[in-house]
Amino acid sequence: MTGHKGGGLLVAGTTSDAGKSVVTAGICRWLVRQGVKVAPFKGQNMSLNSFVTREGAEIGRAQAMQAQAARAEPSALMNPVLLKPGSDRSSQVVLMGKPVGELSARGYHGGRQAALLDTVVGCLEELRGSHDAVICEGAGSPAEINLRRTDIVNMGIARAARLPVLVVGDIDRGGVFASFFGTTALLAPEDQELIAGYLVNKFRGDVSLLEPGLDMLKSLTGRPTYGVLPFQHGLGIDEEDGLRVSLRGTVRESVVAPPVGEDVLRVAVCAVPLMSNFTDVDALAAEPGVVVRFVDRAEELVDADLVVVPGTRGTVRALEWLRERGLADALVRRAAEGRPVLGICGGFQLLGERIEDEVESRAGVVAGLGLLPVRVRFATGKTLERPVGSALGEHVEGYEIHHGVAEVLGGDPFLDGCRVGAVWGTHWHGSLESDGFRRAFLREVARDAGRRFVPAPDTSFEALREEQLDRLGDLVERYADTDALWRLIEGGAPAGLPFVPPGAPT
Repeated sequence: MTGHKGGGLLVAGTTSDAGKSVVTAGICRWLVRQGVKVAPFKGQNMSLNSFVTREGAEIGRAQAMQAQAARAEPSALMNPVLLKPGSDRSSQVVLMGKPVGELSARGYHGGRQAALLDTVVGCLEELRGSHDAVICEGAGSPAEINLRRTDIVNMGIARAARLPVLVVGDIDRGGVFASFFGTTALLAPEDQELIAGYLVNKFRGDVSLLEPGLDMLKSLTGRPTYGVLPFQHGLGIDEEDGLRVSLRGTVRESVVAPPVGEDVLRVAVCAVPLMSNFTDVDALAAEPGVVVRFVDRAEELVDADLVVVPGTRGTVRALEWLRERGLADALVRRAAEGRPVLGICGGFQLLGERIEDEVESRAGVVAGLGLLPVRVRFATGKTLERPVGSALGEHVEGYEIHHGVAEVLGGDPFLDGCRVGAVWGTHWHGSLESDGFRRAFLREVARDAGRRFVPAPDTSFEALREEQLDRLGDLVERYADTDALWRLIEGGAPAGLPFVPPGAPT
């Protein structure tokens, strides 16, 4: 496969969660294995799962994962606009990796979004100038006609950059043919011209039974289907959406590998409001014999060997939620009994003595749970760092994303936070991905929990992630029409394919 600079494709979806992120990652991994220099791109992302690049820029965690699929260094160019919801109606706007303020949905779509189109197009063109191909991911659906005027991530960027568009549909939900047809039909003619065709995702069964429908879809729309990807369990890659996380389904729906020791280790994660970077616990779930579940009731902590209080975009709100549900009292009881608790970022902050917040919640001084000798003051500036250190005698790497500044007044040092008995706290996201440290931490947890649990000596989280990305690349390579897909990427926008009006085929 020979490339030239500037090839591109936009992967859109009939709905949110149609599979745009995984398909984009799969195409990136397939291309890089063919010797193509490829980069991912998403002009605007709404997510509470984010990552810090080496230059200190905050981008969506999904784009960092896609960069790994492309074997490229994550960059702010790959996700120039990131929206981090703080409520149902407002979000923090992160532009080129740095926060620039809070905006309501009306304020953003009412004018600010359209003004960002030049920035988004400029970032895309810079990537296209240095790569053979750029695989762009859309957001939601391109047929959100109420937002089309200010769109900078779907057909807006496709039209501005003359990108061919591949529409992905999740057939496991049902109604995929109607979704493909309706998505295309709702677009303006100038946008319809850019729709090259479709990709079916999560198909179960005999694909020959689907083929008559694909033929009918082509006769109705004039567009081919570029592949049918089968449903596969256990594709554990980083999720985008922290607002709609399922309490029971965030950690991958896969069978837990048997433990090395005699016992399993049960981890309960408090599903706090506006939960951010819940991907921190993926490394725990990857360990044989570790069972991870998300909980929202105090009684669900009773049999947990470790409770994790994760990050959140609303520390004070999360603290109130814990108190309302009796979870706060349950955490205090655990600490008194010497049973393990880990707080990460916002979860670390609320375990402290007090929080002074005139930035995020504007609640002033609020009493924390008092489990750690820490006082937190929220600053207007945001800490965005990639720290490296050691803990429990092991090398640790992580990343920090927070407004809260912690003053640690005692306890045993633990990364940037502290430890008191079996209660641990740190701002470091991603620390559990450091294999040696994760094993040492789990040994401590097992000891305090009285469990005969032994971490597997050879679990490599990095290798497991690479294996997942290769599985995505395999899906594209085996089940998509890769020759046609490459011609689309290399050749640019389709030449005005016609759209046949609705009508039943004979």
